[in-house]
Amino acid sequence: MKTLKPLGALTVLFLLVLSACDKDRDLDFLDQITEPQDLRLSVSLAQDNSGTVTFTPTAIGASVFTIEYGDGGGTSEELTPGQQDTHVYAEGTYTATLTAFNLEGESTTLDVEVVVSFRAPENLTVSVLRTGDAFTIDVSATADFAASFEVFFGEVADEEPTPFGIGESASYTYADVGFYDVRVVALSGGAATAEETVTIEISNPIVLPIDFESETIDYNFTDFAGAQSQVIDNPDPSGINTSAKVAEFLKEDGADIFAGTILQLGDPIDFSTFQSFTIDVWSPLAGSTVKLKLENADDPAIATEIDAVTTTTNEWEQLGFDFSEADLTQEYSKVIVFFDFGNTGAGDIFYYDNIEQANVTTGAVVTLPVDFEDDSLDYGIVGFEGAESAREANPVPGGINTSANVVRTTKTVGAQFFAGTIVQLGAPIDFSETTSIRMKSYSPKAGIPVRMKLENSADTSEFVELDVNTTVIDTWETLVWNFTGATGTYDRVIIFYEFIVDLPGDGSTYYFDDIELDLAGGDPGVELPVDFEDPDLTYTIVGFEGADSAVEANAVPGGINTSATVVRTIKTVGAQFFAGTIVELDTPVDFSATQMISINTYSPKAGIPVRLKLENSADPGEFVELDVNTNVIDTWETLTWDFAPLSPTGTYDRVIIFFEFVVDLPGDGSTYYFDDIQLAF
Repeated sequence: MKTLKPLGALTVLFLLVLSACDKDRDLDFLDQITEPQDLRLSVSLAQDNSGTVTFTPTAIGASVFTIEYGDGGGTSEELTPGQQDTHVYAEGTYTATLTAFNLEGESTTLDVEVVVSFRAPENLTVSVLRTGDAFTIDVSATADFAASFEVFFGEVADEEPTPFGIGESASYTYADVGFYDVRVVALSGGAATAEETVTIEISNPIVLPIDFESETIDYNFTDFAGAQSQVIDNPDPSGINTSAKVAEFLKEDGADIFAGTILQLGDPIDFSTFQSFTIDVWSPLAGSTVKLKLENADDPAIATEIDAVTTTTNEWEQLGFDFSEADLTQEYSKVIVFFDFGNTGAGDIFYYDNIEQANVTTGAVVTLPVDFEDDSLDYGIVGFEGAESAREANPVPGGINTSANVVRTTKTVGAQFFAGTIVQLGAPIDFSETTSIRMKSYSPKAGIPVRMKLENSADTSEFVELDVNTTVIDTWETLVWNFTGATGTYDRVIIFYEFIVDLPGDGSTYYFDDIELDLAGGDPGVELPVDFEDPDLTYTIVGFEGADSAVEANAVPGGINTSATVVRTIKTVGAQFFAGTIVELDTPVDFSATQMISINTYSPKAGIPVRLKLENSADPGEFVELDVNTNVIDTWETLTWDFAPLSPTGTYDRVIIFFEFVVDLPGDGSTYYFDDIQLAF
C-alpha cells in the first residue's frame, strides 16, 4: 500500500474533526481509523462520440479521492465522497487509478479499465444466473467494443434500464413466477448499440420447511391409493398451530391401507445439520400411525421411512420422525405422508402442517428446560458468522453450575459482531406461566451484552430479542431475560455474546447451560445495570430538596437512547443547588472489575456539572462522589465517572444524581433525563 498525505480537503476535514473535540474528549476513535476499503470507481462514457467519461468514486472509510486518468492527462482535483469528475479521452483503452485517503492520510488504490470506443458493439453474449432465492437473477454480458451495458428485466411496463459496466452484473428480484424477456443492450461511445433478449422462467419450487403459506408456490400433491390432498384455510387455528393455511388429507372410504400423498421438493434434502423431521398433525383418531417416507426423485427403491403415532384427537400436536439411522448419503427429494397407515380408509379427514427438519431422536423432542445432559438427544448446536460452538464437558465446574455438560462457544478472531449459537427446539416455548427465561453463563468479561433471540424456525421474521449484561468475570452466573408481550411461535433460541455493533470477535470463549423458563422468578431485584425497563421490578426513585423525579416513558427517544422508559427529574424553580435524585439498589455496586460508572443523560444545558454520589443507605457517611460535565444540548450522551482515584471500598447501594451542581445556584425549572446506569469498561 502507498501512503500519501494530501494537503487539501483531507487536511481541512481532519482539522475540523479535531477542532470539534474539546481537550477532555476521548480521541481513541482516531486509533480505530482503518485504511479505505471496498474501493469502487464507476465509469460512464457519454454516448455522443465526445469521449467524455464521468467518474464516480466510492469507498468505505475514505475522506478524499484522487483519480489518475491514465492517458497522460494528469490527475483530478481532490474529490470528497459524493463528488464526480469528468475527463475527455481519445478512443482507446486506458487504466485509471483511484486513490482513496482516510482521515490520517493513509491511502488505498484501485486500477480500473476505461474503454473509449465509438464502434458499435459486436459478439454480444448475455449470461443470466439464479442467485440467492428462486426469484432473484444476476445478469452479466460481454461484447467486443462495448463501453457499458443496460438491461431491461421485462417485469414492468415503461421500465427504466439498469446500467452495469464491463466485468459487472446487475441483480433483480421478481415479484411473481412466470416467463420474462430479459433484454440486454450493449452501448458504445456513439449512438450505435447491439442487443440480445433471453427468455427466462421464474418458478418457486417446494423447499423445506413446508408451511403451505406461500401464494407463489404450487403445492402440487400427487395422491395415490385413495388419498386426496389440498391446501385449505386452517379449520382449527389453536394450540401449537395458529397458521392460516394447512394441508387437508382425506382418506376415502375404502382407500388402500397405504393411501398417501407425495410432495416433490426442488432440491434433495440437506441432512448436514438436522437428521430428523417434525410435522404438526390434527387427527380425529388417537393411536393412529402416521408414516413419513423420503424417496429419491428418480429411483423409488432408494427410500427410507419412519412411523409416529398420534396421541390425541381433534387438536394439533407435533410428531417427530428420526432418520438418523437411515442411509443419509443417498439423495431424497420426495416427501410422502401416509395417515392411519395399515388401516383401510373410512372417510376420515386429517390435517398437517409445518413439515420441517428439527432435532428429534428416538421420538424425543428437545424442549425447555434444556440442560444438555441427555446423550441420546441431538441438540443440534449450530454456530454461525464466526462462532464455533459445541456441546462439551463442563471445563469450569463450580459455584452454581457443577453439571457435566455445557455449550462452549468461541467468538473467533475477526468473527462478525452478530456471531452466535442456535439451539433448535423440537416444540415451541410455552409462555403460559411466565415470559422470563433464565440461563447460566460463564464469561471472561463483565459488563458485556448477551443477546437472546427467540425465533420461529419456519418464519424467521417472527422473533423477539433482548440484551442482558454479564456482571462477573470467569464465574458462573444466572442471566434472566424478560420477554413480556411475546406472543409468537418460538422454537429456536439463539445466543449472541458481546453483541456490540462493529466489534469483531477477539477469540474469547464463553459457556452457557440450563436454558429454562424462570418460573420461580430469578430476578435478583434492582442492581447494576439499571435500565428502568422491567415492569416486574419496583424502582425506588426519590427526588429531594426541590427535585421532582419519577420513572416515565422516554419523552425524547433518539440517538444512543431509544429505550421505552427513563427517569425524568425537574430542578424546580428555587430548588436547592444540591437538589437531586436517589436510585435505591437491592444489590451493592460491585467494583471488583472496574471502578467506572456510565449513565446516559439528556440535558437542556451543556457544560454544567453532573455530580454522581454513591452512598451506603445504612451509613450515609460512607460515600464517594464525583462531578462530570455535560457536553451537548438536548441530545442523549453517555457520561462516565471514574472513581478509581478515590479508591472506592464501601458498600454502596444508593446512586444519587445531581444536575447542575453549582454552589448557591438555585433551580430554574429545567428538566433533565437519565437512563442506563451501569459499570463502564
